[in-house]
Amino acid sequence: MTGHLMRLAAALKRARPDDAISAATRAAPLERRQATWLLVAAALTVAPHGIWLPGWIHALCLLLLAWRGILLWQGTRPPPALLLLGLSSAAAIGVRLEFGHFFGKDPGVALLALLLGLKLLEARSSRDIRAGVLLCLFLQLALFLEDQSMAVAALALLGTLASLGALVALADPAGGAREHLRSAALLLVHGLPFLLVFFVLFPRIQGPLWGLPADAFSARTGLSDTMSPGSISELGNSAAIAFRAAFDGPPPPPSQRYWRGPILSKFDGRTWTAAPVVEADTPFYVATGRRYDYVLTLEPHNRRWLLAMDYPGAAAPLVRFASDHHALSARPVQARARFALTAYPDARIGEAESPAVLAAATQLPAGSNPRSRELAARLAAGAASHAEILERVIAHMRAARLKYTLRPPLLGTHTADAFLFDSQRGFCEHFASAFAVVMRAAGVPTRVVTGYQGGEINPVDGYLVVRQSDAHAWAEVWLDGRGWLRVDPTALAAPERIEDGLAAALSAEGDLHFMLQADMAWLRDVRHRWEAMSNSWNQYVLGYNPDRQRELLARLGLSHASALKLAGMLGAISAVLLLGLYAWASWQRRTTDPVQRAWDRFCTRMEHAGVSRPSWEGPLAYADRLADALPEQAGRLRAICSAYARLRYGAPSSSAGLRTLEKMMNEIRLP
Repeated sequence: MTGHLMRLAAALKRARPDDAISAATRAAPLERRQATWLLVAAALTVAPHGIWLPGWIHALCLLLLAWRGILLWQGTRPPPALLLLGLSSAAAIGVRLEFGHFFGKDPGVALLALLLGLKLLEARSSRDIRAGVLLCLFLQLALFLEDQSMAVAALALLGTLASLGALVALADPAGGAREHLRSAALLLVHGLPFLLVFFVLFPRIQGPLWGLPADAFSARTGLSDTMSPGSISELGNSAAIAFRAAFDGPPPPPSQRYWRGPILSKFDGRTWTAAPVVEADTPFYVATGRRYDYVLTLEPHNRRWLLAMDYPGAAAPLVRFASDHHALSARPVQARARFALTAYPDARIGEAESPAVLAAATQLPAGSNPRSRELAARLAAGAASHAEILERVIAHMRAARLKYTLRPPLLGTHTADAFLFDSQRGFCEHFASAFAVVMRAAGVPTRVVTGYQGGEINPVDGYLVVRQSDAHAWAEVWLDGRGWLRVDPTALAAPERIEDGLAAALSAEGDLHFMLQADMAWLRDVRHRWEAMSNSWNQYVLGYNPDRQRELLARLGLSHASALKLAGMLGAISAVLLLGLYAWASWQRRTTDPVQRAWDRFCTRMEHAGVSRPSWEGPLAYADRLADALPEQAGRLRAICSAYARLRYGAPSSSAGLRTLEKMMNEIRLP
């Protein structure tokens, strides 16, 4: 492998200056092997973009690459320039019609992918290879505009390796595919120390690195600030991770893992919405009882709510608290973020709630859900307190044998009536909404809380993982002297949902996402290991933000390092690395290249004979000087220098050629 790299360097070294100038200006014809390398690099680069590119654009890119492959196989010349111009114009028009404009990430990436296919189709010279490699590298960077996961990074690295292979094949057309691949891999390895140094020391910027203003935060999935029948059950089959939590000590039991999101107090008969809230730097209640400390790693959802566990205590300055007792970020969470939080599950909240909030929590649209109103009146008749009404409603819903299902039927105008008296089948939002309607109809202040419930401990890294399928809705009722109390109506019909998760509660339905199936232990084990690796990638690579960089620099004694000082350190370390690589390459050349060792021994003998060779002098020029100084050996000396030049700068050297060279050197007899 090192010998192959030395041959690449030698090929450049032997060229005269005027040769280098002419080589840079003329279009050298391509060999089939060189074009094949670029075709492989383009295929590995374009293929991952199929997840995000429109189907017809990705198919057209693959068709162009396949066309180029057929031309290579048949040895046919590229299509005429007029045809390529027509294809380019049609591709540009198609992108304009697809996206409506040429500006932004999506149309830009689509144009680059199409241009890469067209560039390969017209490739005739080494200049075209270099342009194609440049397009490949841009498209590999564009992958990170869509996804920064470990899998995408591996795909981009594979494409980069193939792109380097194309450049190596361009510089050394005589080498084999295996030699080209080894040389490309070695070049990547050489770059790793520089990557690490720049990753650690280069100033980090706040916010997402890979994003564009126009479309960086679109298409986020997860909870909404409204709830209607079916809005949460849509998330029930999503295995996507909503957030992770790492507890300082044992995690709380499942019955206390309620992760608080939007609180919905307004109801129009079908949809629940949030009411305006007041924000403060500290909670609107006294945090008492057992305390849980944890670090929440929240996936981006482009909202402000933090989904902290009930009930959040005082936290960092960037965390705000709403008057309905959920935690908020100072700005929308548009990138993966970490928050050090505390939770007090036994805290009392809202004991001194304002009359206006309590009055709003008893409002119902006029004429809505008449049967639920009648039920509420019957259950509230003769009750001595709101607490007794609560007990009666809970007892009624438990006795009604309502069924918990991920496939609830469509409901009519009066959603609570249709659920309680007709279908009696629903998901968590149906239970919470119907319960709140009945309680409000009975005069008890009630509201709906949405968020997540439960979570699964990953046994590999110990993180608690909460998925979109753990999205949940429950209710809170206000009782005099006790404040807001959590009531989860879903637990009345499916207590296993709270204790064991969604898969256990819906095991009989059998239509859960295969990643959520409870009986696939081997798949869960594979998923746990993969997600633990992804979490490490997220925490230590993608999560290396300005705060973490400052912490690391402080541990290295650089807590007050200025940008100028960091730049100087980057330059100094890079220079040391370059010198180290140069020394290593020189040592490798002398210790691993038998042709060079034989030549060095020969030059040493000639130096003892009075004809030393400067390091810059080539073998043929040296042969001329040797012939002048030792005319009786002129023929043999010229033959030795010519043989060395062929082995060093010609086709790959063979053991037979080396033996011949050494034999000729040994036959030289000096006076």
